[in-house]
Amino acid sequence: MHKISICLILTLFSLTINAGEILEGRVVGVHDGDTVTLLMAGNQQIKIRLAQIDAPESDQAFGQKSKQSLSDMVFNKAIKVDKDTIDKYGRTVGTIIVEGMDANREQIKRGMAWAYTQYLHDQSLIQVEKDAREAKVGLWSDSNPTPPWEYRHGKKISAVHQAAPEVNTAINASNPSCGSKRYCKEMSSCEEAKFYLTQCGLTRLDGDHDGAPCESLCGHGR
Repeated sequence: MHKISICLILTLFSLTINAGEILEGRVVGVHDGDTVTLLMAGNQQIKIRLAQIDAPESDQAFGQKSKQSLSDMVFNKAIKVDKDTIDKYGRTVGTIIVEGMDANREQIKRGMAWAYTQYLHDQSLIQVEKDAREAKVGLWSDSNPTPPWEYRHGKKISAVHQAAPEVNTAINASNPSCGSKRYCKEMSSCEEAKFYLTQCGLTRLDGDHDGAPCESLCGHGR
């Protein structure tokens, strides 16, 4: 037990050190308004995601302007990165310091990014965003700009809806008797729901995998 406690303490200490690590190098690529590629000693390249901010997506309004703003600040310049963590995509998340300037904060100040409240630990950035909004700079010149996290969510929903006709087409091709119905609420009877499940392969109707579709119509185990 004592050995386990020591190992746990050492692990937590190691994580703390890594989180406060300072990386140095030159920016060799700017992907969008909050992501760059850093070239470090030994020709090691790592992708840096600017912490606490979320810039417009490349195909969003002000997406390209946000990218250009960050590029003007950091491209081909020596920078330091105050590392926070590694995200699920393997990118290093941190604060970029270039020529003594906090590039993350500057992107918000210029109206080229939002304060990413979901991951915010410096609450002063909220005021920086508020000031930019009131001054109507950058993306705030639009009356109602869409936050990038909402934009990404909307694209995911759109992709699902676009894929739905392909599912129906596949079902219809395998059995010409299958119509375009896909949900229990569209079924007129238990018999129809069973037909779609067994003959059309519409397994979504059997949510609990008990062999009976649409329990609102067919009940449990009927």
